[in-house]
Amino acid sequence: MRRPISWRTILTRFALVAATTVAAPAQKYTTLVSFNGADGANPEFAALVQGRDRDFYGTTRGAGGNVPGTVFKVTAEGTMTTLADLGLDQPYAGLVLATDGWFYGTTAQGGANTWGTIFKMSSKGTLRPLYSFCAQPNCSDGVFPLFGLVQASNGNFYGTTPASAAVGNPGTIFQITPGGKLTTLYTFCAQTGCPDGEGPSGPLIQATNGHLYGTTGAGGAHGYGTVFGITIRGKLTTLHSFNGTDGSGPSLGLIQAADGNFYGTTQQGGANNSCVSGCGTVFKMNPKGVLKTIYSFCSLASCTDGSDPISGLVQAPDGNFYGTTAESGNIGACGGHGCGTIFKLTSEHVLTTLYTFCSQTNCSDGAGPQAGLLQATDGTFYGVTTEGGTSSAGTVFSLSMDLEPFVTFVQRSVEVGKTAEILGQCLIGASKVSFNGTPAHHFAVNSETYLTATVPAGATTGYVTVTTPRGTLTSNVQFRVIR
Repeated sequence: MRRPISWRTILTRFALVAATTVAAPAQKYTTLVSFNGADGANPEFAALVQGRDRDFYGTTRGAGGNVPGTVFKVTAEGTMTTLADLGLDQPYAGLVLATDGWFYGTTAQGGANTWGTIFKMSSKGTLRPLYSFCAQPNCSDGVFPLFGLVQASNGNFYGTTPASAAVGNPGTIFQITPGGKLTTLYTFCAQTGCPDGEGPSGPLIQATNGHLYGTTGAGGAHGYGTVFGITIRGKLTTLHSFNGTDGSGPSLGLIQAADGNFYGTTQQGGANNSCVSGCGTVFKMNPKGVLKTIYSFCSLASCTDGSDPISGLVQAPDGNFYGTTAESGNIGACGGHGCGTIFKLTSEHVLTTLYTFCSQTNCSDGAGPQAGLLQATDGTFYGVTTEGGTSSAGTVFSLSMDLEPFVTFVQRSVEVGKTAEILGQCLIGASKVSFNGTPAHHFAVNSETYLTATVPAGATTGYVTVTTPRGTLTSNVQFRVIR
């Protein structure tokens, strides 16, 4: 098994420049799909996304030659359908479900200029190209978009391109409209020495204040990467520069947790040097940029707690954080690096290893997860591994923790009087939808798994509840009401 890709290796590939740990209880882990090459191979940073139909959608980057990059959907029971063959265009990132019902994504190669694309796709697999990168002089619009998009409350999409020595571009942040008009909001390394960061290292998120937040894998005051915030008009603020001890090479983006703080991972750095450059960390940062390392990986002998947490985190309704590491766990497997883990981290910073990959013969259960987890509205976690499986081409898996079902949103921020889209299950017969206690006077149940509701006057930011014949479902995150 190859080692997981560091952000500096990613840039090179395209010619680019303390806590305690406890033993895990038994969990129900299921391998749903083993990719075989013909149906795709090697899902990289492509976390799954839940559709309106309750199925899960994702991408595989492929392996060149006769192994194409693909877009697929898979049911909770493991029935997979290949929706689109993207050939050699290599979609590294996952998809985002937009408010128009289409999925939007990126490819790292291909397009009119061969430097990558943005596309949209229907749930049936109809593909429409939106933008081909390097369309502007000197590729000032960026190249090789490796990471996914986020749809902001204004309806536009935002994303990043990594640094590229090939065209002398240190990475960008861009806005693109649903119609395909792209605007470069920010170009990194705007100052000597790149104190503002270099090489964005994951997707952006929109926080409750309406601003966008993300990370760079390099640059900053010490050269180990940064956390930044940026307005939708393009004003960037560097919030934190990593120094190695507190982490190095922040990984696939951030989440804003229920406490209002941001949480993320770094692939390297931290308190433990068993992995040469450090084994990675989990960090917490407040909106002002004050950062604290809350866990350093490889805290146990032989790194059985994992190392190289490339993927980001997800916070479940139980308040705990869940994620994956790409290496260690079983140090004897995968060339002596270990094949990775799934972990839980409590708010008290206690880490539990929930599953160790390559626990089955020939790694048929998967190896090397490099994408984040999706917690579906049934409460179960779903994810992908880049390698392993019966054909060594990666897998789709589920992990049941017996957590309660919930509802979630296509878009977390909507204006009063506008339509909020809500995903769930067993929604038929729903009798009430409330926004932080204020009932919606108009809502429509479109299917067992999808309803829409008009945000009522008087509604405030908070949790949404849906009353169904089987009980009341509460949203996993707060809904932001825009006035």
